[in-house]
Amino acid sequence: MDLRVKVIPKSSKTELAGILPDGTWKIKVTAAPEKGKANRAVCEFIAEKLGVAKSKVRIVSGETSHLKRIHVDDA
Repeated sequence: MDLRVKVIPKSSKTELAGILPDGTWKIKVTAAPEKGKANRAVCEFIAEKLGVAKSKVRIVSGETSHLKRIHVDDA
């Protein structure tokens, strides 16, 4: 499954802040956008919410952007 995600780093807490009209998940993370910290936090959050291992979640595009495409391997 592929997800479109808009990441809001350096928030007060990590949470799903909503789903935008185009289906993009808006996720707030406490991590700063430096050295991949926010990216790792987003992948960990998605894995936890979907009940899959962290290794099953990876960023396909947008590593340095707030808009990302994330693949979740559910098999």
